[in-house]
Amino acid sequence: MAAADFHTAYEEAMARWPVPVERREVVSEFGTTRVNVCGAAGGPPLVLLHGGGTTSAAWYAMAAALAPTHRLYAVDQMGTPGLSVPGGRAVRRPADLSDWLDGVLDGLGLASAALLGHSYGGWVALRHAVHTADGGPARSSGARVDRLVLLDPTRCFAGFRLPYLARALPLFLRPGEPSTRRLLEWEAYGEPPAPGTVRLMGRGAVAFRDAKVVTGPRPDATRLRGSGVPVLVLLAGRSRAHDVRRVAAGARRALPDAVVTTVPGVGHHAMPDDPTGEVGRRVLSFLAAAPGAHPAPPAAP
Repeated sequence: MAAADFHTAYEEAMARWPVPVERREVVSEFGTTRVNVCGAAGGPPLVLLHGGGTTSAAWYAMAAALAPTHRLYAVDQMGTPGLSVPGGRAVRRPADLSDWLDGVLDGLGLASAALLGHSYGGWVALRHAVHTADGGPARSSGARVDRLVLLDPTRCFAGFRLPYLARALPLFLRPGEPSTRRLLEWEAYGEPPAPGTVRLMGRGAVAFRDAKVVTGPRPDATRLRGSGVPVLVLLAGRSRAHDVRRVAAGARRALPDAVVTTVPGVGHHAMPDDPTGEVGRRVLSFLAAAPGAHPAPPAAP
């Protein structure tokens, strides 16, 4: 019953996507990974990695902004809520995550791509970029990760705030839509969250309550220095997940050449929803900039 309810909520979320979506199943040694593909057929590839507790269906707003110019690959991460099905080799360690993601990129035929990750997905994306810079799969055409976009990434440059962890604890103790709604509402300073988001996250927490999120120490972002990979760290001005100023300072210390900036008025969980369109505009500006060039200021709404 929980699985069926989750699947219904997933399909309802996918119905919000403003562009046609091709659903692919990529088979690797870790099982079958669901990838929702859309956008410009000849555009630069951009792989989207969702945050913890959400799914690739959360990227509908970013799809509207980025699909006209990029080929988007929204991935349901293995072992988290979504339609990916584990099988064979288990994802137990951070190194397994990188091997899994390499297998997905291989299955999609992507020798290289830009990575965009939100929250926990930012941790996965940064770790994978470091992995490839440290001697991951060699590509004669160049780096496997050619650009990196981190949306309010968690545990990359600073830790969680304790009040956030305390508020998130009921999601694990009493998973469901009520606990999900309370966390999202608190994190948004009382603003009611989108019902579809609450439904999908809440039902996912129930259907995947036994799933164990693979995590580990902070990726050593300093290893990306000199790699030639342009990096954008885009922070949520109203994030309660962590101290945004500490995250920004840590990102600038680790990656002096990165673009580190903040979107005012947006909370941590609202980044993929892109309520004002500002997130999409800044990401698009960064992706369009020549390597080594600072992106132009985003256009006014």
